[in-house]
Amino acid sequence: MAIKVGDKIPNVKLQTIRDGSIASVWTEDFFKGKKVVLFAVPGAFTSVCSDHHLPGFIELSDHLKSRGADLVACTAVNDLDVLKAWFKDQKVGDKVVPLADGSGDFARAMGLELDARNYGMGVRSQRYAAVIEDGVLKALNIDEPGEVARSGASSILQSL
Repeated sequence: MAIKVGDKIPNVKLQTIRDGSIASVWTEDFFKGKKVVLFAVPGAFTSVCSDHHLPGFIELSDHLKSRGADLVACTAVNDLDVLKAWFKDQKVGDKVVPLADGSGDFARAMGLELDARNYGMGVRSQRYAAVIEDGVLKALNIDEPGEVARSGASSILQSL
C-alpha cells in the first residue's frame, strides 16, 4: 500500500554525497527537522527524466527554497555513481541532493514501486514529487509512467 499524506516516511538507508564523499544516510535523520521537496525518477539518464523532470527542479530549485523548502532532493533506484554522473551531465551543481536507492528499498517501503520489467528496467520507483516536513509526508503528487504532469517542479511548488 502506498504511503499517504500524514504518514511518517519509512526509515531506510540511502546513499548521498556529504562534503564531497559518499555517505550513507538514514531517511529518519535526513528528513529530521527539515522541509524537503523530494522527487523520484524511474531512472537516471532516461529520456523523460533527463529531458523533462530533473531540468524543472534545477530551474526552480531556488524558487522552491524561497517558498520554504530547506532543500530539494532526488531519489532513484540507481547506485550513487550513476546519480553523480547524471547530475554532472545535467549540470545540477548544488541545486539538488542525490539520494541513491540502489536496491529499491525506499521505493518499496514507500509503496511506490514501478514494475518496469516490460521496458527492460526491472523494478524501479514511480515518478513522484513530495513535500516532507520533519519526516512526515505533507504532499504527494504521483504521475503515470512516461508523464511529468503532477510530479513536476511547478506542480509541487503549489504545495509549499
